[in-house]
Amino acid sequence: MIDEIALSDAPVTKPRPLAAGDCGYQELHLDNQLCLAIQIADSLVTKVYRGLLEPLGLTHPQYLVLIALWERTERCSMGDLRRGLCMDTGAVTPLVKRMEAAGLLRRSRDSADERRVWVDLTEAGWALRDRVLEVRRNVVARLPLSDVEIATLRSSLQSLNAAMLADSPPLR
Repeated sequence: MIDEIALSDAPVTKPRPLAAGDCGYQELHLDNQLCLAIQIADSLVTKVYRGLLEPLGLTHPQYLVLIALWERTERCSMGDLRRGLCMDTGAVTPLVKRMEAAGLLRRSRDSADERRVWVDLTEAGWALRDRVLEVRRNVVARLPLSDVEIATLRSSLQSLNAAMLADSPPLR
């Protein structure tokens, strides 16, 4: 059916563009798309981070891995890291390998269970903490939001993420 339509020589009659008052179609306006607002905000904030992290030789995902490891009070497995960052194994493994090659962390197999891989920061990984804290402070200072607005936005997004993760299969 789609092929027949695509091959037809008949002129295409386009529906009129959506106007602000169109009943039933208002939810199709770009301004009403939560996904677009989240995508644009993510892109813009990550761009600010990128500019500040590049001099440290870090990417934004590497920044998040470092933070996840710094906040741990006990050893961190690859599985724990993956779950904490809500990333799948295919994304976390190459990221951690690159960070290991850069000397920021090391991986080791659990002696009792070789399926488990531990991730530990090296001295070089720990040494970046103060500089990364300064990056975060610079990013927050560049955002056109108050501390209260940032906290409210973060809380709303965390609630959204938690609700959506509760309804989805676990990441692998």
